[in-house]
Amino acid sequence: QVQLVESGGALVQPEGSLRLSCAASGINFSRYNMGWYRTAPGKQRDLVATISRDYITKYEDSVKGRFTISRDNDKRTVYLKMNSLKPEDTAVYYCNAVFSVYSYWGQGTQVTVSS
Repeated sequence: QVQLVESGGALVQPEGSLRLSCAASGINFSRYNMGWYRTAPGKQRDLVATISRDYITKYEDSVKGRFTISRDNDKRTVYLKMNSLKPEDTAVYYCNAVFSVYSYWGQGTQVTVSS
């Protein structure tokens, strides 16, 4: 059974930092391209960042320079380090694993940026 379990979401003040984690099980993690997406209130799910199995990273423009995606294949975990958080970063953040025709999602973790 495939599971992606996100953690690390919290309420944080503007300009604060958080690190999200996504632990995977039931897949050959090193083969998968991993990504973080988010759904803000009243909006569709949008891409935040991806990291390929070759460690190539891509970022949505609004998070470039503030967020860093990384992966640890030994721990089967992908991370999203978020710095200089803004209220508009408030959303449910989801982890995604993709390999060939296979795509899996986690249950999401809430990030709220507010003073």
